[in-house]
Amino acid sequence: MPVYDLGVDAAILFSDILVIPYALGMGLDFTDAGPVFEKPLFERSNPLAALNPDPSKLNYIYNVIDEIIKTRPGNTPLIGFCGAPLTVLLFMLQGLGRKGDFPDAIKFIYQNKKATQKLIEELTGLSIIYAEEQIKHGVEVFQLFDTHAGLIPFDLYEELFMPSVKKIAAAVRAKGVPFIFFPKGLATGIKNITPEDCDFLSIDWQTSLPTARDLVHPEIGLQGNIDPRLLFASRDEIEKTLKQLIGFGSKNQNWIFNLGHGFIPGLPYENAKFLADWVKNTDWKRNI
Repeated sequence: MPVYDLGVDAAILFSDILVIPYALGMGLDFTDAGPVFEKPLFERSNPLAALNPDPSKLNYIYNVIDEIIKTRPGNTPLIGFCGAPLTVLLFMLQGLGRKGDFPDAIKFIYQNKKATQKLIEELTGLSIIYAEEQIKHGVEVFQLFDTHAGLIPFDLYEELFMPSVKKIAAAVRAKGVPFIFFPKGLATGIKNITPEDCDFLSIDWQTSLPTARDLVHPEIGLQGNIDPRLLFASRDEIEKTLKQLIGFGSKNQNWIFNLGHGFIPGLPYENAKFLADWVKNTDWKRNI
């Protein structure tokens, strides 16, 4: 729909990040009110025993990809998608009652490092299968989405979760597909991301693009970083903010204009359309 309605340059398959715990056998139901876990892992005496991976539970998503490839307009590129291990694990541990700070999940990670590492291994293995199958069915770019990367200190993130990010990235890139990594809230930790980790790094709105460009390795492209809530503002205010990016865009051609996170329910369609049109019709002052 965004391709037809907004005229964006690519589509992304945004399946729920909890399809991975579902395929791991966690007892997850997708109800009319949203997903519901039978029992979060932190409440179980042996969390690993609760997992029974079944990759075939993801087959319906590949059928959706097949249909998108058949019906997409003008060979519009399709971006694949998966939740990153930290964000997915937080939901698996905590459940869905408290999405913001995940207190029980964070407590579990600190108290049970070895069990956490084993859970990460399970998540990573199935995520790689999921990514490779998406590529097999036609996605041309892949994005790993870590909404809650900033919930733990970067040193702990680097120790526990970056190895799994690197494994997923290597599996995707081994298929000849570009890899986008989005660690929301990683702050200055982005300076530790290397060209071996990703082709493009998605930047949230807490970090300015010029600052990110100074911190991130020059061989890594950037994506981002408009605050989606800007689209609640007036057209004049939106345009004023967008014009501030022309200087950056004129000097940085390895930048994908995008939001710093997903659309929020209730954003005015007219403003989203204005944003897409403005970006495509603006003179970015590039000598190409």
